[in-house]
Order: sequence, then structure tokens, then C-alpha cells
Amino acid sequence: MLIIGLTGGIGSGKTTVSQYFERHGVPVIDADQLTRELVAPGQPALKEIARQLGADLLSADGELDRPQLRKRIFTHPEQRQILETILHPLAREAALQQLTTLHENAHPPAYVILSVPLLIESGWADLVQRILVVDATPTQQQQRASQRDGLSTTQINAIIHSQIDRNTRLTTADDIIHNDTDLLALQAQVAALHQRYQQLAHPR
Repeated sequence: MLIIGLTGGIGSGKTTVSQYFERHGVPVIDADQLTRELVAPGQPALKEIARQLGADLLSADGELDRPQLRKRIFTHPEQRQILETILHPLAREAALQQLTTLHENAHPPAYVILSVPLLIESGWADLVQRILVVDATPTQQQQRASQRDGLSTTQINAIIHSQIDRNTRLTTADDIIHNDTDLLALQAQVAALHQRYQQLAHPR
């Protein structure tokens, strides 16, 4: 079973690309989704975040105040490091469990997508055989992140600067999807890579 690491900067279109792969029947393990599950009310990770970063990050009903957390970690980088120390090992363990389950299936898929925004920065690259980068221009990243999350330019720039730079990400890539035109072009690139990954997983 081939493991493809999907990554890209904020607003590059990783989620849309993942959805297109899923339409081809490809399993997608999403690190962001795993993290959301880890910080659900009552989970140990959420309690640890409150203990180390402050109970004011919890809402009245015990949920994580995401806007407050986002503001906190990008104005206090040392707190972002604490957050990553809490969450990344747990998310990695959960991803490994899902990968193992897929691999041990009676009919494992030809390949799986492991979507990790900080794939390279967080040391997850050792889990994958190929790195697929979704790339967009900084201007497009700004526009998409603003429309999707309602973030300010300052917040978006802080997130971009917390990630590796675009050139380094592209240099690390085995495959690149250029998300700089329309959705039809994006679908076509995913379809072409789907065929390629199937061939790589089952060479003749």
C-alpha cells in the first residue's frame, strides 16, 4: 500500500484536493480531523491544553475556543510550540493506527492519502513514500484563507510564516498540483495523479 503525503500552505486547497481523491475511492487520513477529535470535550489532550495554556481557552460548555487559541499561538510562538508538543504525537499515533488498519485489511487500497499541513515541518515525512504538494500563489492563499476562515491579513501572514517557505516545500515535493486556475483543472490534475499512483502501487 502506497502512502502519499499531501501537504501545502494555508489556503492552497488541500481539503478540496483530498475530496477529489475521495471521489476516486481513495482513503484519506486527515491530520486536521484527527486533531479536532483529540480536542473534543472531555478528551485528555483538551484537558492538557487547558492545564498548560490556560482554562480561558475553553468555552462555557467545555469546548475549545478555536479563534482564541489561534490568536494566542500566533502572538505567542512559544505557546504554539507547547500546543504542538501536546497534539502532534497523539495525532501521529492516531494516523499510524488508521494506516495499520487499512494495510491489514483483507483488500487494502492501492494507495492512501495522508493529509498533513505540517508534513515536512513536523517530521511526518518518514511515514510516506511520496510527497504531494498543493501549490498556490501567496495572493491566492490570502484570498482563500480570508474567505474561508475570516482571518485578517496579519493572522494569515503569521500562519504562512510559521510554515516552511514555498520554495522549500516545492523542492521537497515528488509531485505538485498547481491550484492556480479553476476547479476543472484541479480535478484533471487529481485524476492524472490517481492513475499514476495506481500504477506505482501495482507496477507491471
